[in-house]
Amino acid sequence: MFSALRHLTTALALGACFILPAQATSSKPGDIANTQARYIATFFPGRVTGSPAEMLSADYIRQQFQQMGYSSDIRTFNSRYIYTAKDNRKNWHNVTGSTVIAAHEGKAPQQIIIMAHLDTYAAQSDADSDANLGGLTLQGIDDNAAGVGVMLELAERLKNVPTQYGIRFIATSGEEEGKLGAENILKRMSAAEKKNTLLVINLDNLIVGDKLYFNSGKRTPEAVRKLTRDRALVIARSRGIVASTNPGLNKDYPKGTGCCNDAEVFDNAGIAVLSVEATNWSLGKKDGYQQRAKSPSFPDGNSWHDVRLDNQQHIDKALPGRIEHRSRDVVRIMLPLVKELAKAG
Repeated sequence: MFSALRHLTTALALGACFILPAQATSSKPGDIANTQARYIATFFPGRVTGSPAEMLSADYIRQQFQQMGYSSDIRTFNSRYIYTAKDNRKNWHNVTGSTVIAAHEGKAPQQIIIMAHLDTYAAQSDADSDANLGGLTLQGIDDNAAGVGVMLELAERLKNVPTQYGIRFIATSGEEEGKLGAENILKRMSAAEKKNTLLVINLDNLIVGDKLYFNSGKRTPEAVRKLTRDRALVIARSRGIVASTNPGLNKDYPKGTGCCNDAEVFDNAGIAVLSVEATNWSLGKKDGYQQRAKSPSFPDGNSWHDVRLDNQQHIDKALPGRIEHRSRDVVRIMLPLVKELAKAG
C-alpha cells in the first residue's frame, strides 16, 4: 500500500500523463464506460478527497476530456469535515478537493449539467477505520467509478453532436464528506448561470443495486419530471431495460424523488435534478440505502464504502457481467435522453 502511494506521489510530481487504451468510437454502448470505470478503479484506488490518488484521478479525467476535444480544467476547493475519535472527541479535518469541468457549448445560454463524483469514501471516525471502511485500497467501482465512466462515455458520444443547450460534464470531489464539491460548484455559479441551468443529472452507485432508478428532486416541477424522469423510464421500457422510480414506501422519501447525493445540493437551491442510481427502495428502511437482499456476498445488502466489497474482483465474482451490463443499460437510456433534452441536431 505504501509503495503504491509513493508511486502515485512521484507520478503526480512528474506531471504524469495517462492515456486510456482502447478508446474506440465504434464500440458498443457501455464499452467505454466499463473500460473507463475499471481503469479508474484499478489505477486510482483510495481517491479520498485531497489525496494523491484523488488528484491524479482528477488529472486523468481532465486529460480524457481534452483528448475528446473539450475545453476542460480542474477547480480546487478548500473545505473540512468532522472526524470522530474513539473517545468521541470531534475534530475538524481540512481537505482540498479537485473538481473537473468540461464544456460542450450550445447555441443558447441555457445548460444541462451531467455530474458524477470521483472521490471514494474517507473514514470519518476511528470506528470507520476499524471496520475497514474507506482508505487507500478502496477501489470504489460502484461508488463511483462507474458513474464517472458513464459520464465520460456520454461526453465521447456527444462531442461532435451540435446541441441547442450547452452541456457541462462535472466530476465532483468531496461527495463522501458531505457533498462538499457540489456545494462549491453551486457557490461559484452566478445568478444568471443558476437561472440558465435547466437540469442537473447525477450519476451515482450504478452497479450493485437490484435495479435502476430514475428519481427527481423534491422541488423539481412536475412538468420537468415528465420530461426527464418519466421520459427516462419510457426509453428504458422501449429498450427492454428494467427501471423504476422510488415507490415512496418511506414517508420521508416521497414517491419519485431521490435522496442523499450531490443532486440534493442543487435541488435545495431550486434547480431541477434527475438522479440515476441502482439500489432497492423496497428493502430495509425503504430509504434507498439497502441495495439488494442480504447474502453471503453482501452481508448488509450493500457494498457501501467497504474495501472488501466495492471492488471489481468481488463484484465480478458475486454478480458476473453486472458491471458491463449495467454500464450498457445506463448509456442506452441516458444518451438518447440527453440528446432530447439538449435539443441535439
